[in-house]
Amino acid sequence: MSDEMQQDFDLPMEEHQLSPFDDKQPNEISELSKQGYQYLKENMILEAKDAFKKILAIEENNNYALVGLGDSERKQNKFNEAIHYYELCLSYHPSNNYALFGLADCYKALNQYHKAIQIWEQYLIHDDRNITVLTRVADAYRKIRDFKKSKQLYLKVLDMEENNAYALIGLGHLHYDFKEYRDALYYWTKMLEQNESAVDIRVLTSIGNCHRKLKTFDKGVYYFDRALQMDPNNFYALFGLADCYRGMNQQYRSVEYWNRILEMDPNNKVILTRAGDAYRNTGDYKTAAEYYNKAMDIDFDMYAALGLALICKGEGKYQEAVDRLSALIRDDPRNYRPYIDLADCYLKMNQRTQAVDALRSFQKLGIRSQAINDMLDRITMNRPIA
Repeated sequence: MSDEMQQDFDLPMEEHQLSPFDDKQPNEISELSKQGYQYLKENMILEAKDAFKKILAIEENNNYALVGLGDSERKQNKFNEAIHYYELCLSYHPSNNYALFGLADCYKALNQYHKAIQIWEQYLIHDDRNITVLTRVADAYRKIRDFKKSKQLYLKVLDMEENNAYALIGLGHLHYDFKEYRDALYYWTKMLEQNESAVDIRVLTSIGNCHRKLKTFDKGVYYFDRALQMDPNNFYALFGLADCYRGMNQQYRSVEYWNRILEMDPNNKVILTRAGDAYRNTGDYKTAAEYYNKAMDIDFDMYAALGLALICKGEGKYQEAVDRLSALIRDDPRNYRPYIDLADCYLKMNQRTQAVDALRSFQKLGIRSQAINDMLDRITMNRPIA
């Protein structure tokens, strides 16, 4: 079961500050521009569009109007429509930076990061010290998993502006994505130190997740607790606390938080299975089976099915456990975990040869598993099985 519950967040970038008019424009166009951009600020999209279209009726292909229409569509998440207006503007005004920004942001929103990067880098040729653009390009490189270029740009921003929030957040995500949790912790902690009085809850849960990955669970609890004080129903804080207590082998406490998530989301198959695991590890097989079966009623779940097999094993029903585990292996032969428990069941039934055969059948797949190798070595060398 994946325990990747890290939210990927970016603080909202400041909107580009388009001057809605200049002194050289005809008075009517100037007034309509001011109106249109004021409407945009107030999120009155229809009124803004109307003002910009009136400008186009006066002056076809006016750059302010075309960018304004692009911004209007982008604010409504109509990115393809926005792209049309930005590209139309650029066809008449190739150096319009606001159309470039808007176009790149649209491609980013559409997950077309390579296109977004091309546009932003086109701008950086002329102005390579624009922090807003540098952080956007760094974000995009992070999304396409180009660690080196992303980090290089984030650090360039920090050289220009120490403790820039966007760069610190981005560096935290970048290192977390590449499983460099200590480095991620460094940057997110630095972010927290700059904003202790007005901390973002996502920074707290991100720091907590680093401790979760580093298995410093007691430290993770501290940050998840702080987050929960800010928002008692925050999913990431509840999940983090449950998982930290699981890691500390305090299953009775993890159950509390799994159940709090289930109160809000009773059909969450992953959480039902996690709660089942917690009950099973406390020896409450009856309640554990109820949770696993609820998960299975929603849809087949490998880990819920595994949990039910382990209940059989825990109750000494070894043959039933063998049957269940063998079925799981047939469905998913590349998952090493059922082989371990299958072999253990055979050993408990004094069927040593079958245990060895089960483990070797996994090795024959050509997949390396240290857990499989270690167990096989212990069996063949007659050492006790943990």
